[in-house]
Amino acid sequence: DGKIYDAYVIYPKNHTNEANFVEYFVYQIMPDILENKCGYKLCIYGRDIYPGEDAASAIEETMQKSRRLIILLTHQLINSKEDAYDQHIALYNALIQNDTKVILLEMEAIGTYGKLQESLRFIIKQQGTIKWKEEHTVHPQSCSSKFWKQVRYHMPLARRPS
Repeated sequence: DGKIYDAYVIYPKNHTNEANFVEYFVYQIMPDILENKCGYKLCIYGRDIYPGEDAASAIEETMQKSRRLIILLTHQLINSKEDAYDQHIALYNALIQNDTKVILLEMEAIGTYGKLQESLRFIIKQQGTIKWKEEHTVHPQSCSSKFWKQVRYHMPLARRPS
C-alpha cells in the first residue's frame, strides 16, 4: 500500500509536568508495547521527525505514509495552539480524504467534549475513545491488557517482530 508506518502519533509537545507522563508514554511505553512486542512501526515526532526539519512538510508526508493516526487526548493537547497544525492535517486526511483511520487515546478524563474541535467530536461520536485507565506506573504494561488489546484492534495487521 506504499505506507511506511503503521501509525503516526500526535501528542502534546509542551514540556509541563502533566506532559512528563505523556512523553514517557509516547517515547517508552508505546514503542515497547506496539513496536517491540507487537511488531508495529510508529512515527513519533522528536524521534522520527526531528525539530528543525521543515516540520510542516515532514509531518504531512509521514502522515500520508502512515496507515493510522493515534491522537493522545489530554487537556494540554485540546487547549494547545502549538499542536493544532498536525491535528488539523490529521483530521483533514481522516475526514476529507477519508484514507486514514484515527485512534483516539483518552489519556486523562476529558469530561465534556464541548471544547474539542468539531472534527474530533465527530470522530468520538462515530467510534469513541480508548481510555487509559492503567495506573501511571513506570513498569511496562502488558500487551494483553484491555487497553492494548483495544488499541491493537484498531491497528492494521501487524508484522511480527523478527
